[in-house]
Formats: sequence, C-alpha cells, structure tokens
Amino acid sequence: MTQPVLLVLDDDPPPRLDRLAGRARIVHADEKSLAERLPTADVLLVWDFLSDAVRHAWPGGGPRPRWVHTPSAGVDRLLPELAASPETVVTNARGVFDQPIAEYVTGLVLAMAKDFRDSWELQRQRQWKHRETKRVGGSRAVVVGSGPIGRRVGRTLKAVGVTVDLVGRTERAEDPDFGRVHGNAALGGLLAQADWVVCVAPLTEETRGLFDASAFAQMKSDAHFINVGRGQHVVEPDLVEALAARRIAGAALDVFAREPLPADSDLWDVPGLIVSPHMSGDTIGWRDDLADQFLDNFDRWEAGEPLLNVVDKNLGYVPST
Repeated sequence: MTQPVLLVLDDDPPPRLDRLAGRARIVHADEKSLAERLPTADVLLVWDFLSDAVRHAWPGGGPRPRWVHTPSAGVDRLLPELAASPETVVTNARGVFDQPIAEYVTGLVLAMAKDFRDSWELQRQRQWKHRETKRVGGSRAVVVGSGPIGRRVGRTLKAVGVTVDLVGRTERAEDPDFGRVHGNAALGGLLAQADWVVCVAPLTEETRGLFDASAFAQMKSDAHFINVGRGQHVVEPDLVEALAARRIAGAALDVFAREPLPADSDLWDVPGLIVSPHMSGDTIGWRDDLADQFLDNFDRWEAGEPLLNVVDKNLGYVPST
C-alpha cells in the first residue's frame, strides 16, 4: 500500500512526527520549494502558520492536497485561494489557544487597572508614589468575537467580577454563559458603555479595519482596548491618534498589521500602549500541544473518519455548533 505524502511547510520542524513512522512519507518544504511540491502532497501541514506562502503557491488546477491543516486559530493566510478548492478540507487549531489567551487578556486587564507598569517604573527610579487604581470587579467589558477563544475570555473576565457583553457575527437572544450574544450592529452602543474592549474576532472582510477612528471615538475616555485577534482588525494610525489625544486611556496590542513589528515603528513609543510580539496564546509546551492535535486528526483522516475543526472556507472560521 502506498503511503500518503505529508508535506510540511516549516522553518522549525514540528515535534512528535515520529508517530507517523511507517504510515506517511514526510516531505519538508520552505517558501521557495512549496509550489513545486504541493501537487505531490496528500496532506499539507502549514507548521509555519505565519507564512503567506500557501496562498502564493496554491495550484490553480491539477493535483492538490486533500487536507490542509494550520496550527493556528486564524486561517486568513490561506484564504481566499483555498476557498476556490472545494475538494480540499481545511482544519485549524481550534481549542489549543482558548485558555492561554483568556489568561493573557485577563492579565492585561488586571495590569492596566492596577497600574503595574508605573509601579515597575517607579520602583526602577526608587520612587515611593502612592496612587489609587481602578477596581476590576463591577467594570464592563465588550468582547468582540463569539468563538471558543472569545467565550473563554469572557468567562475568565466574569470570574474576576467583570460584566461581559459578547459580540458575534449573528445575534442570539439566549446564551447559557452571557445571557445573549449581540450582533455586530450593536457594537457602537456597547462601546460607549465599556471599560474594556477586547478584540478576538476572526479576520474577515466584515472585521477588517473594524476598530478605526469612529470606533475609538465611541469609547469612553477612561476605557482600554486590547487586540489579540489580527493586526488588520485595527487601523493603527487611528489608534495612535486616539491614544495621543487621550480619547481612550490605554491599549494593548499583541498582533500587528506588519509582523515582526519593525524597530522603527512609531507604535513602540506610543504613550499608554503595551506592545507584545504575538505571544498571547503561546505557553510552555504549546508546540507539542499543536503537534498532538494534528496527529490525532491524522489518525481520523487515515481511518476515514470525519476531521475535527473543519473550517468553513467561505466564513473563514470553524462554525459553532
């Protein structure tokens, strides 16, 4: 029996592939060799999930992988090219990053409310300066993105006493965790009430540039904005202007329109902005977790069973059930 070909796009080979010994022929590719090797592959593992190479190399016709897996929550780097290949199934890493990102966001909320950054700076300067800080319990958050990550973020914020309004693509009048899920049309009114605005939405044409000057103008002057979704959700110059003019109190960005963020970017020096290098979901052992998830799905694929985390390529994410 001919072994299936697993093509791995990587700059750092994934762990645990020894589980496939004798079951698959593993071929590695970089951005330069990907186009040549794609037609020979049965399965493509996009281990280098920050690369745009798949979109550029995807064959317009002829043989193509039957299954593409990206070990990331977002699939925007694969679309719209793969959406034009109905015979190819796309899966993602839904479930791996939910709790780490929820912890990261909640940590940011606590750090900003309790002014940890100034405490560290004043300690460095050996200054004793008493201040009053914000109470987190009783504050209000708008979480934009009602998928598993957004829901986990909302539940974790609720655990520290925050009232959470969850916003999704489609309004739902009843929800077991949040009472209801608001539709995108309600966002403007919700922004005006929020102390914390958190973006964890998938990147689609509807959410691209969602947070612009108009959105920041609707927020309270003492509100904070956090983006752990995609950099393209935010019109970055508009955020810089809102912070510089103190239209909002502060922000934290873990994702950016251009990554890595260039050393000469103005974003590094914006007052009130916390910059982190796309790390909100990356905890110790995360690569092993991603590899195990893919390999478990490979077991299902090999057995002819339905794959988990199948992406709706027209929507750009895994639909909630």
